[in-house]
Amino acid sequence: MNLKKIKILSCFTTFFLCFPIHFIYDIFPNTMIAILTPVNESIWEHMKLLFGSLLLTGIIEGMLYQYFNIKHHNLFFNTWLGAFLSIPLYLLFYLPLYLKFGESMLLNLSILFLTIGIIELLQYYLLQLPNYRILNYLSPILIIATYLIFAYLTYYPIHSPLFFDTLDEKYGISQYLSQTQKGTEYQIRS
Repeated sequence: MNLKKIKILSCFTTFFLCFPIHFIYDIFPNTMIAILTPVNESIWEHMKLLFGSLLLTGIIEGMLYQYFNIKHHNLFFNTWLGAFLSIPLYLLFYLPLYLKFGESMLLNLSILFLTIGIIELLQYYLLQLPNYRILNYLSPILIIATYLIFAYLTYYPIHSPLFFDTLDEKYGISQYLSQTQKGTEYQIRS
């Protein structure tokens, strides 16, 4: 086993981890799970799914690198950076196609796999750079900061289409839209 084979395996592992992560909150609804996994069907909530899957795959990769004694550098920072960059990269591909063609499961999954593939390729090259220990020490702080942002936006989402769950007509975890009698105004109820 070598670095290249592990990164190819990671593409598929990350992709398939997205499916169980998608449904964890439905099975175990609590505050911690709400921060880590999607709580509704908004576009933004699915970014937690992508981020978390890449982090979990990074942990698995780290164990494989140790087991097979594969030389690598900056694994923790590389894992956070790839997971973090996957969010704007996915949105860059997804949003224009979503606005043009609407919701399509095949399109969503294709963009998801493409995004994961690009991130894994980027990580492959980053793992071969010189070792910068400070980046690895900084990584847990960056992961926590990212999840704090996810937590805030889960409970206090921005009122934009990116954060709106069109299936349940709500923002975040508990804010639903209710239409007034005029039919054009909306108010938030928790």
